[in-house]
Amino acid sequence: MNISDNRVLLIDDEESILKLLGAVLKKEGFNSVKTAACGTEGVSLCKSFVPDIIVLDIMLPDIDGFEVFRQIRSFSMAPILFLSAKSEDEDKIIGLGLGADDYITKPFSPKEVALRLKAHLNRIDIVKKSLEEKEDIVRTKAFTIDFKKGEVIKDGESIVLRAKELQLLKYLTENKNTILSKEQIVNEVWGEDYIGYDNTIMVHMRKLREKLEEDPSNPEYIITVKGLGYKMKL
Repeated sequence: MNISDNRVLLIDDEESILKLLGAVLKKEGFNSVKTAACGTEGVSLCKSFVPDIIVLDIMLPDIDGFEVFRQIRSFSMAPILFLSAKSEDEDKIIGLGLGADDYITKPFSPKEVALRLKAHLNRIDIVKKSLEEKEDIVRTKAFTIDFKKGEVIKDGESIVLRAKELQLLKYLTENKNTILSKEQIVNEVWGEDYIGYDNTIMVHMRKLREKLEEDPSNPEYIITVKGLGYKMKL
């Protein structure tokens, strides 16, 4: 992974944070870093800049970070790390529940932010390389998964997968017909401890079912095994 090739977008209304993070990230090898001081500017810049990863503050002067997240997700699948002065569990749960890739609480170490960005980008890079080395296509009667392209073909239409959805689906298919605990899934896909990720897993499973299943409410492939975890039935 060449860090210098990755584009980073920072969205925060505190100029001092933008300058500090920008300086540290460039020192850590990120050559392309752009900043936005409000949500509207951040969404607009995201469309034109096309970042590989985004750091997004929750408390913004125009629209809050959660709404910015929703707007960005309508056109970009880049990993998003929430940044907030709030430490309440509720805010973290909301952020992760929306499908955010990480949550960082102020005050923070700029070096830690840089390392987290590198970790997320590195995991994406590893997944991409592993997909090139393993079976690229999984076919069922209802859909076809093309891991190399990162898409699902269903009813003749191409459905793009987000990075985390791709990682999760790959893990499930590699361990098809095997019950995987939530702890195993979080450790493998997010590289984190399980605590606090319960809602995040449910959100990602729901989104995958919406993309794969004929009837997401009564899944045929991504099965919930009550009290134990999930299983990809193939």
